[in-house]
This record gives sequence, structure tokens and C-alpha cells, in this order.
Amino acid sequence: MQTFSCRCGNPLFYENTHCLACQSQVGWCPACSNIVAIEPMDNGGYRCTHPGCDTALLKCHNYAVENVCNRLVVMEHGQADTLCDCCRYNEVIPDLNIAGHRERWAALEAAKRRLFHTLDLLKLPHGTKDDDISVPLSFSFMADALPDQGLWRSTAKQEKVYTGHASGHITINVKEADDVERERLRVDMNESHRTLIGHFRHEIGHYYWDVLVKDRDEENCRAVFGNHHRPTYAEALERYYQQGAPSDWPNYFISAYATMHPWEDFAETFAYYLDMVAVLDTALHMGITHVEYDGSLESMLIAFHQVGMAVNELNRDMGLLDLAPGVLAPAVREKLAYLHQIVQAASPLGHDSPAG
Repeated sequence: MQTFSCRCGNPLFYENTHCLACQSQVGWCPACSNIVAIEPMDNGGYRCTHPGCDTALLKCHNYAVENVCNRLVVMEHGQADTLCDCCRYNEVIPDLNIAGHRERWAALEAAKRRLFHTLDLLKLPHGTKDDDISVPLSFSFMADALPDQGLWRSTAKQEKVYTGHASGHITINVKEADDVERERLRVDMNESHRTLIGHFRHEIGHYYWDVLVKDRDEENCRAVFGNHHRPTYAEALERYYQQGAPSDWPNYFISAYATMHPWEDFAETFAYYLDMVAVLDTALHMGITHVEYDGSLESMLIAFHQVGMAVNELNRDMGLLDLAPGVLAPAVREKLAYLHQIVQAASPLGHDSPAG
């Protein structure tokens, strides 16, 4: 992710809605792909002030009304879409009558916008049911039926929301946007990381298995990740929660949870691939790495290792978790190579990202 500039020269960041220096309203302009200062127009709407753009814009409904977005939509002949290119994917939003849900929804939307930014860097296909795409993508952000004294735990006979993916639809429990609850779950499940953006990247991995692998490249995928038919997903899930991951999992998998089933291995590895793309995109724009990319996975891994070592040490200075593992096992590299290949094949014109 890059930083941007306000018309006053002050730096702007991807989540900004106001410039802290000149107090201008700002947002994401889809016409010039920048966070820009916007200027109200006499006949309604706004004008993009980025040099050379000058596009007529309206705020996304979730920006103008709900204050959980910062994206704009192009206005033509006084008309514009109600929702931006990210919010249009929402099927269910949290119940805003519950205290704290608006803030948690805003955090979910911020993570989703970063997800879409990375997908667009890679030029990966995605669309809603109104678009010409084989597997429409949609999101639901929901909570358990009744939070238990703010702890988000369901009780007997009450609906519990599970974060997951099914046929292009991604559901995320809003408790994942609660920092305390998310950390409790991370510790309970013995995870090295548990973040909102991590959930999005994992679940979108399941989506891209449906889009890029299912009925297209399953034989090659099985050769790398294993047979997703045996054991069944239900059998694998029960075994994992009874026995846990094998002790030697780092020799073959990117995470302990990846050992559960080939589908989870694919999603966990896909999430790691998106981690690399996003981190290297930011590192390039910030001048943190100077590795020359030649479109290969190897150059990507070298650069990510370079950035990872530096950030790991900075995090340790501050008592924070490591960004990246120090070493990737050969089996994990093979899986990343498969993902790199299918991602590139999905974008025949190439990428403008660190992925190639």
C-alpha cells in the first residue's frame, strides 16, 4: 500500500476520510485510484482534486450515511451507484441497534477494502451476482444471537455465527473485530496470528479454490495439497479438534490449522501468499526493499524474507509478534509455487504488483 498526498501536500493514508492538516474531506477516487481531497460542487456531489483527474463523484452510501467507508463513486449525468466497488458485495451487515456494532463494522470494512486492493493488484477475477462471473462473491457480517455480557458467546438454543465460506459467500462473525475477544480466541487456539485481514485472506482463499481450481485444475491441486475427497471435510474437522496438528507440521504446512484438510491447507497458504503481496507492495512504496522483481516466486520470497527479518526485529524491540516465519519448508514453497502459477494464469496480461 502506498501513501497519498492531499492538495495541501499533507500525506494521506488508505483509511483517511479527512486531511488532518487542511481538514479537507478525502476519499478513494475510482477514476484515478488515489486517496484524494474532494471539493463540493454547486450542483451536488464532489470533484476529485487529484491533478489531471477532476472526476465528478458522490460518496458511497456507507461513507455518507453510515461512516464506515471512505470510497467514492463516479457520477455521470448527475447519477451514480449507491454503493462503492467494495460495499456492493455486502449481503448482510451487523445489527446497528447493538452498541459497538458500527465500530466493529467499520473495522471489517477497512480490512475488506485492503483485501480488494490486493486482489486488484493481482488482477484476480471477482464480482457479484449482477456481474458475468462463474462464482459470485458476497459477504455477511453477523453476530451470535445474544452476546453474553459483551463476551460474544452464545448460550443454549441461541444461534452461533461461524466465520467461513460457502459457494462464494463469506461470513465473518463481528466478534472478530473485538480486539480482546479476538486475542482470547488466538490464545485458546494456539495461533501465531489472528487478525481481521487474516480472516478475509483465508476465506477468500476458499473462494479462489472454487473459482480457479474446482472442475478446472483439481488433479494438479491434489498432487500438491492432497486429496480433498479423503477424508471428508467433516471427518477431517472432527479428527483435528480431537487430536490437533501433528508435531512435525512446520515441515509440511504454513500453519497448524493447514493440517486439518487440503481445503484448509490451500486457504491458509493462499492467505500467506496474499500477505506477501500486500507487505511487499507497501515495502516497495515505502522504500524498505530494493530487490529487483523478475516475475518469479523466488524473487518474491527473497524480498519478503528480507522485509520479514527487519520487521520481526522491530516487533521484538516493541514486544510484538513476529511478522513472518524465518524459514519456509520446501513443501510449503512447492504449494506457494502452485498458487503463484494459477494466480498468474488467471491474469494473462501480467501484474503490476510484487507478485510478478
